[in-house]
Amino acid sequence: MYKNLAAAVAAASLVSTALSQGHPAPSSPAGSAPLKAAFVYLTPVLDAGWTRQHDEGRRALQAALGPRVQTRAVDSVPEGPDAERVLRDLAALGNQLIFTTSFGYTESVMRVARDFPQVKFESVTGFKRADNVATSNARYYEGRYLSGIAAGRASKTGVAGFVVGFPIPEVLQGINAFTLGMRSVNPKATVKVVWLDTWFDPPRERDAAMALFNGGVDVVSFQVASTAVMQAAQERGRMAIAYHSDMRKDGPDAQLLAVTHQWGDYYTARARAVLDGSWKSQDTWGGVREGMIRVEGFGPKLPTAVREEVLQRQKDMAQGRLQPFKAGDQPVRDNQGQVRIPAGKQLDDAQILQMNWLVEGVQATLPK
Repeated sequence: MYKNLAAAVAAASLVSTALSQGHPAPSSPAGSAPLKAAFVYLTPVLDAGWTRQHDEGRRALQAALGPRVQTRAVDSVPEGPDAERVLRDLAALGNQLIFTTSFGYTESVMRVARDFPQVKFESVTGFKRADNVATSNARYYEGRYLSGIAAGRASKTGVAGFVVGFPIPEVLQGINAFTLGMRSVNPKATVKVVWLDTWFDPPRERDAAMALFNGGVDVVSFQVASTAVMQAAQERGRMAIAYHSDMRKDGPDAQLLAVTHQWGDYYTARARAVLDGSWKSQDTWGGVREGMIRVEGFGPKLPTAVREEVLQRQKDMAQGRLQPFKAGDQPVRDNQGQVRIPAGKQLDDAQILQMNWLVEGVQATLPK
């Protein structure tokens, strides 16, 4: 497995000039060699977090298919020219299936895919497809709603915090679903947001959490790539919702629960499809029902009754009885007072994917 970008580029530089220009690598006879699958990660593989969950998915794929597949990963790959260079090198080195794990790789994937039509690309969180490029993502907001229920029950101040990277629809879905979940059990609850304009900067993530705690927040959630927010909650004796992974190692007392991402089954299914010739370009958006999102890792500060409540609501969600973005008897308004979901109605997928507003109860404005 490649450990970092420098090693990947150094190894790939041994490939012939012809290959680096996009000509296909020699193929092996069917069944004589394992499927070569590569993974490209934005950050290092830490003990927990976004990239950890994708690497756990890679490991699950390797374990499930054994000698039929050979996997490798390149971590710490910046979006932009470096990503395109690494993708081109991986394709030239004979990888038949390449998974990328950041929406910021999308344009690089599309350019390289055009030059390597025989290679299948899986653009996780990507937003463009081609004959050899599939996209996938998870309904993270479903886990966010469930975690909001836990936060609403556990918070003594009724004020939660959220540390996030960028105001993209996925992040806004998470903030809004969390707030709706929290206000479903505490209608007066509010949520403060800190925008960092980066996915990975542990010192700034920690500082943001500390600022929220200083402002009266007693439970915090986040969508950034490290465990710094959880560590800050542990240090300050506050509560936190883990995201991506179970983070009880970093916050044994602080963690209320974890919203975890499960990629192993999806990665395995897609690799099997390449092996049996059934792979096709498609878009996948899975959630609790599909097993891609799970609430687990309950901590000691969450009462048993609340744990049971959250797990029951997770079952309701899996069976289609609970929809985070469905209004009840009253409409759902944004924090400017505009009706966003009329009473009794729910958002469709297109509306969720284009979300560009903050729900009532969120004490923040969208960055310009």
